[in-house]
Order: sequence, then structure tokens, then C-alpha cells
Amino acid sequence: MTATTGRRLTGSKALAEAIAQEMERDSRVFVMGEDVGKYGGIFGSTEGLFTRFGPDRVRDTPISETGFIGAAIGAAVEGMRPIAELMFVDFFGVCMDQIYNHMAKIHYMSGGNVKVPMVLMTAVGGGYNDAAQHSQTLYATFAHLPGLKVVAPSTPYDIKGMMISAIRDDNPVLFMFHKSLQGLGWMDPIPESEGEVPAEPYTVPLGKAKVVREGRDLTIVGVQMMTHYAVRAAGRLAADGIEAEVVDLRSLAPLDRNTLVQSVKKTHRLLVVDEDYLSYGMTAEVAATVAERALYELEAPVRRLAIPDVPIPYSDPLEDFVLPGVDAIERAARELIREA
Repeated sequence: MTATTGRRLTGSKALAEAIAQEMERDSRVFVMGEDVGKYGGIFGSTEGLFTRFGPDRVRDTPISETGFIGAAIGAAVEGMRPIAELMFVDFFGVCMDQIYNHMAKIHYMSGGNVKVPMVLMTAVGGGYNDAAQHSQTLYATFAHLPGLKVVAPSTPYDIKGMMISAIRDDNPVLFMFHKSLQGLGWMDPIPESEGEVPAEPYTVPLGKAKVVREGRDLTIVGVQMMTHYAVRAAGRLAADGIEAEVVDLRSLAPLDRNTLVQSVKKTHRLLVVDEDYLSYGMTAEVAATVAERALYELEAPVRRLAIPDVPIPYSDPLEDFVLPGVDAIERAARELIREA
């Protein structure tokens, strides 16, 4: 891992830079998807690439996710390293056969003889009144399916390093970038969408969680915006002498279970926060992991905080109500401390 140098980029700039550097390094890398060319991707993920590399390596596609994801799979099987963008993760329904019955299974069904070294990147997350069909994260939907690596970086540094790792990986990788962390002007940028990013290429390992804040009283586990909200909530808790440890998963599959268990053995309390749905989701998997490996270390029952099992509303106040925020995390943490 390369040390940071004070150079700051937004998430979208870090993502586009990672792709550009890998396209320079490896002629097999190319990008395809809707509006990834001259427009630069609606969330800035391919900004500047079309001018730099031309239409042969940055390909705008028709609005047919099944078609261009299938084409990317075929290119990967033939030795290329494609990056395909599924504009919103919510659109997976029209192309799930390509993703799960082909992209995720070809290596297994060929007895390991055929690799599928491709990246499927997609935008996730709510908070912008995009309603039920454009606001989901669906982390657990894909992490549940064997054959895919599923990553969700939370900082510009990790966005760049994990994208480079994903492109170089011989396995299919689903790379989920959060809209709020792209740092786009029309989306009301937040401070966490900008961070230190070295100019040179570097890698961040896939499948490794990160303790982003040390603590002794409870562990809060999250990913992407929930990690940042947890850090903010931890700051409030510290004012009252409650020291929360915050773990950023960064990767849903593989899941770094060892880091989770080590943290809980240290703090003896666990709060899991997710921007995905509550039932059958990431919060349940983390809770089950701790129950199986560190049950008798817990001094209070595990707490879970996630989106209720309802479609994400369009209405601003209703969306705020269902999305876990800083206040809800702080409140749940205080309740967990009182239960001990």
C-alpha cells in the first residue's frame, strides 16, 4: 500500500484515474456501457477516458444491459479485461441471467479452465429522492451468490486502489460505488466524498475490512455511507466517554470475518448498520458470524440497523425515515451500552 501525499480527489476522479492507469498499463482493458463515452458516465466514473483512449476502448452501448454485459463476458473469456458499467444496481433485473448464470458460473462449470476476468461496476445508494427503482444498494443480493467478488469502497483512496485490484483480478468482480461518495457537484457533495489519493498506481486488497476508528466499548460495523455515519456518531458518543470502534467492511464477498470477530472480542458489543434491507441481509450475516465465533464474548445482544423491508420512498421525509442516519446510529449505540 502506498502512503498518501496530500493530493486530494473526489471518488469519481479517483475511479476514472484508476481505470485510465490500468488502460495505459494493459491494452486488454477496455470500458463499455451506457453513456460511458463522451458523457463520461452519469456519475463521472469514466470522465476523460473517451478523449484519451478513443471509441475502440471506451464504448457507448445501446440500452441493453443483457447485450453489453454478455458481450463483456465473452470478451473476458477470450482474454480481454473488460469493465462494464451497469448504470444503477437496481437495473440488475433485466440482466441477472448474464451476471449470475454466466459471469459468476463459467469458471466453475468449465472445471476451472475458463477465466472471466471482468469488472461490473455499478452505482448504489439513496438519499437523493430517486425512488424505489434507483435508490437501492442490494449488497446482500450479490454477496449471496457464489462466484462473484463483491466490493464497496468507502473512500477515494480505497476506490482507486480497489478498482485497480479488481481489474487485475482473474475473477469477476462486482464493484459498487456509492453515488454520495462520487463528489459530483449536482448531488450536494459531502466532505467524505473527497480524500487523499496518490498519483501513482497502487492496490488495496479485496476481501479485507479496515478498522477506521479504534474503540473499547462497542463495535459498529458498516460499509460506504454507513461507515461514515458511524464515524460521525462515534464522535458524538466520545463526548460522553463512550468509545466506539468502527469497522468498514469494504468487501462483502469475500467477507473479512476475522477482523469482525477480533473487534468484538475487544469491545464485547456489536451494532451492525446497513443501507440495504434488514431481512436476510449483511446485518444478519455479520451477526451470525459473531454468534458462531464469539458468542460468549458478547455482553449484550447484537443490534441491527438497516432499511425496513419496504421499497425506498420517493418522498424526502419518508426516505430520511427509512435510511439509517447519524442520529439513529447514535441512539442504537447508546441503547446497546445501556443493555450491558
